[in-house]
Amino acid sequence: MTELVIRPAEQADLPALLDLYRHLVPDDARCPDDEAADILGRLRNFEGSAVLIGLLGTDLVASCTVIVIPNPTRGGTPYALIENVVTDAGHRNRGLGKAILKAALDRAWAAGCYKVMLMTGSKKPATLAFYEAAGFEQSKTGFQARRLPVRAE
Repeated sequence: MTELVIRPAEQADLPALLDLYRHLVPDDARCPDDEAADILGRLRNFEGSAVLIGLLGTDLVASCTVIVIPNPTRGGTPYALIENVVTDAGHRNRGLGKAILKAALDRAWAAGCYKVMLMTGSKKPATLAFYEAAGFEQSKTGFQARRLPVRAE
């Protein structure tokens, strides 16, 4: 198997990235290309933040977004959030998701973050075990306010 190459997404990656997101929430409306380009550009302005992509050859097969957030507590030490973790359904259970999460953690640690947070709405034991195996622990209580409905599992 070709080695997974992980790097920040660039504008040219957006069509394949938007296709990959269909594996995350199949019924979501696709973000228009020009809007997706603007969003990626704005996200890249947050130092340390990126949409990371995993490539097998030329195939974009995994992704996650890591956002580094400036923080006036903890002596000014930032923290990070990870969102939109997705692996192409045809490439799951091969360690690609763990690899992209490791890259996101490495990026956050390199940015000096004191913690990295990730939330999942899934209650599936396999999903929870995946995040634990990737180095995360279920240790906080999460709350959210939503404008869009929770996605079905």
